[in-house]
Amino acid sequence: MKCMAVVSVAMLVVVAGSASAQVAVRAKTLYTMAGGPITDGVVVVRDGKIAAVGPASSTPVPEGFRVIEAAAATPGLIDARCTVGVSGVLNQVQDQDQLERSGPIQPELRAIDAYNPQDPLVEYLRSYGITTVQTGHAPGQVVSGQLAIVKTAGNTVEEAVVVAESAIAVTLSPMAQRGGGPGTRAKMIAMIRDQFLKAQAYQKKLEEGERGAGNGEVAKADDAAAEKKDAKKKEPPARDLRLEALVRVLEGKTPLVVTANRSQDIANVLRFAEEFDIRVILDSASEAYLIVDQIKAANGGKGYDVLVHPTMARAVGEMENKTFENAAKLREAGLRVAIQGGFESYVPKARVVLFEAGVAAANGLGLEGALASVTIDAAKILGVESRVGSLEVGKDADIALFSGDPFEYTTTCTGVIINGRVTDEKGR
Repeated sequence: MKCMAVVSVAMLVVVAGSASAQVAVRAKTLYTMAGGPITDGVVVVRDGKIAAVGPASSTPVPEGFRVIEAAAATPGLIDARCTVGVSGVLNQVQDQDQLERSGPIQPELRAIDAYNPQDPLVEYLRSYGITTVQTGHAPGQVVSGQLAIVKTAGNTVEEAVVVAESAIAVTLSPMAQRGGGPGTRAKMIAMIRDQFLKAQAYQKKLEEGERGAGNGEVAKADDAAAEKKDAKKKEPPARDLRLEALVRVLEGKTPLVVTANRSQDIANVLRFAEEFDIRVILDSASEAYLIVDQIKAANGGKGYDVLVHPTMARAVGEMENKTFENAAKLREAGLRVAIQGGFESYVPKARVVLFEAGVAAANGLGLEGALASVTIDAAKILGVESRVGSLEVGKDADIALFSGDPFEYTTTCTGVIINGRVTDEKGR
């Protein structure tokens, strides 16, 4: 294990140091996720971006470009919810930053302050064609911290990051119940409601302070006492990192990714989101198929996106009623879904969404739906579809190459390109 880790870190250093290549990919089957598959398709990459996509017969490769051939090519895969790089491969104290247990509500904890882009698990996922992940704090506290979206290449956070604060992780399920913290569902909801009410008051003070400092005008008032009071500029409140993070949620800048599996817990999430008019993304949601109509009717009839649990997650505890068909049932109902790698407490602490999506494909989701759940639909849920999730001109040149059908167990990932850089060619 230690030898593997040394080799993996070395590979990451090489990847980060290599320049964007002028390359083209030619695949027998090209899944662009912007239309139907292209037989004998070509993707031309220039300066880290996709410059051309189409059939080989009508998409010329510029002179001097290196051509990489594959049986199949897809957009770089996306893991929409994991803790990779925050939880490390060694499963030891020095590389386990996924859950801070000193307090039940800590939205101020930043994923980018804990993310290690050189952890071997990052390279491990990348070798299976996963080029983008939403990672950060794990489920387990009522509010465990922030999530970030990063590419699975680069030596530093700055090189890897796509969105520094993509969401705040919330857990409204029994896994957040523990001694010294909330012991019941009602207590969890009461605790987070209390914090959001405080955030609303803090938001109002911030707005009043900005108005007072912005123009310095004294409001007119009939009452002399009120005029005297208004003449004094309103000062903004002292900074509070916790409340600032929640204000960003109230302002619609940051969504909550809320872990809830039982149908009653999912219903609590819907009720809370409506109360505070905030955007939520359902996380795990193993019993979502039981209340799919309720989820669809929420959010003014637009429903909520779902980051479905790993298909092969164990059916125990609060997930005892899970089904392999959950993702298929939700997508069939018209909800947008992404399949996640999730968080595992044992080594190697990472599931591979390629495999999880493959099992979902065989359980009602089909190849197209399964591939969408780890490419374009995942990108849309995370709000990064302008850069990743499909092979289209102008988008980041993130491409996964395969020896055959991506979801066949006998298929190997034969190459990976991220931001136009060829990062892996060894095959896995």
